[in-house]
Amino acid sequence: MSRYRSRPRSTSHRLAAATLATVACVCVGATTADATATDTEPVVSRGVSVPAFYTPPTQLPASNGALIRQEPLPLGLSLPGLDGRPLPGTATRLMYKSTDSNGQAVAVTGAYIEPSAKWKGDGPRPLVAVASGTMGQGDQCAPSFALQHPLTVSGQTLSLAYDNLAIYRLLATGAAVVVTDYVGLGATDRLHTYVNRLDEGHAVLDAVRAARALPGTSIASGSRVGLYGYSEGGGASAAAAELQPTYAPDVHLAGTYAGAPPADLTAVMKGIDGSALAAALGWAINGFVQAYPGMRDVAEATLNDAGRKALADTSTMCVGEAVIHYGFARSSSWTTSGKSVAEIIAAEPSAQAVLDEQRIGTLKPAGPVRVVTGVQDDIVPHAQARQLAVDWCRKGGAVTYEAVDLPNLGNRILTNHLAPLITDQGAAISWLTDRLEGKPTTSNCWTMPFQR
Repeated sequence: MSRYRSRPRSTSHRLAAATLATVACVCVGATTADATATDTEPVVSRGVSVPAFYTPPTQLPASNGALIRQEPLPLGLSLPGLDGRPLPGTATRLMYKSTDSNGQAVAVTGAYIEPSAKWKGDGPRPLVAVASGTMGQGDQCAPSFALQHPLTVSGQTLSLAYDNLAIYRLLATGAAVVVTDYVGLGATDRLHTYVNRLDEGHAVLDAVRAARALPGTSIASGSRVGLYGYSEGGGASAAAAELQPTYAPDVHLAGTYAGAPPADLTAVMKGIDGSALAAALGWAINGFVQAYPGMRDVAEATLNDAGRKALADTSTMCVGEAVIHYGFARSSSWTTSGKSVAEIIAAEPSAQAVLDEQRIGTLKPAGPVRVVTGVQDDIVPHAQARQLAVDWCRKGGAVTYEAVDLPNLGNRILTNHLAPLITDQGAAISWLTDRLEGKPTTSNCWTMPFQR
């Protein structure tokens, strides 16, 4: 199978020629012409070689979820099993077709893992689509890449595959797992459209279709499907549950876990600004500038040199180096007016309309959903996540809501956001496994007035 690549990149991502070029003086991604290259030299992002597999071809299939290419993916953490099969399973790297928020065809990468463990529940082996939490915006941060390289440390990159634990725990139940890299995270032709609900929801649902199309797996047409995600992944799985009835009616959902979902980006931007994860503001702006001309105009008019540099820098960063270089930054230092990004967006109708379009909770989710949020979470604020559960309950959704009540573990340093991920993970996987086994669940919407 022939492969394509964009021009090799150093620390400057070159896609912004079409989107960020007028905002940041540094180019940030690959141009359309780049995608026609036919040599196999890998892309280099912040000192890390990204395999040529991740560069999409110029022509994409017509059907959403159609496989573009696949290859064996060696898991970075794997053990030989007693029966000769590797533990926890055998992985395949994927590229598949999806549709972005502008209705355009887009190539998305990811991975499928066939578990070694047997499925002991009723029916054929089920499939779980995992939507990863925030990994960054550089292609070297892609979740499928992190399955092969659980820890990437170089002079310019620091990436930890923290979601691999959940993936391996799901595989241990006997469920197959497909992981999406989302739009532009891994695929080298564009920037990752961070927290774009349409791009991410589509990518999750099309990952299920791609897994079904992969030959030689043990999943069947009758396999139950579950969605799992926390933080950015919680928003992606929540968006997918809402979009499924219209975008992917062929993908029937047995259950969806949405942990710490960023459902209201207006509130989330305020929580992130000045926190350890302040770089996520850059990722969000970069993605929205790429997808929405109105947001690009606002960015051009309001960012100062420091803001332009921050957008260019963060566009190639993973979480580790982003925290080191931009932790606790204030977006007011990135603007010509000294106002925060949230204040500027609130005053610009075209920009606020972009965030309003990202609101999750305006549609009834398909199938049973479990929404979890930490009451102390100040990065993805607790109140807006709880409001998502309220909104879904009002629309008649089958909602299980859980508030993780832990002590305050430190303001704006990520601990209040990450602790519920760890403490609730076992319960989340148990709940989802029950749904994959066909066990019924009941909504606890009636308790919402009494829940924190």
